[in-house]
Amino acid sequence: MRVREEKAMNYIDGFVIPVPDGKKEAYREMAKTAAAVFLEHGALRVVECWGDDVPHGKVTDFYRAVAADEGDGLIFSWIAWPSKAVRDAASPKIMADPRLQPGPDLPFDMKRMIFGGFELLLDSGDKV
Repeated sequence: MRVREEKAMNYIDGFVIPVPDGKKEAYREMAKTAAAVFLEHGALRVVECWGDDVPHGKVTDFYRAVAADEGDGLIFSWIAWPSKAVRDAASPKIMADPRLQPGPDLPFDMKRMIFGGFELLLDSGDKV
C-alpha cells in the first residue's frame, strides 16, 4: 500500500472532448503543457483519459454530447482543486497564459468540448 499526502480536493472541473484518432499524441503533448499550467496555479491533480470502452447509447451517450464524428476518440478529463475559490482565482490567469492560447494546430474542436465545475459529493479516497 502506498501512502499519499492528504490534500483536500473540494472542487472538480470536468471535461469531455472529441479528438480525432490521428491526433491522440498531439493531444497528449498539449495536455502535458496544460497540466503544468493548471498545477502552477493551484490545481492538485490533472487527469486525462482516452476512451477505451465507451458504448453508443440508444437515447444519449458521450459521443452525442460532444457531436463526435466518425473516427473521433473521446477524452474524459478532470482537474481537482482545493476549492472553488482557488479555481476561480486561477481561471483568468490560466486563460491568459500564452502557453494555452489556441493556435492553428489545436488537436480538437473547442466548440464541441463540454465542461463544467462540480462540487465534490463523494470521494472514496486512494485505495491503490
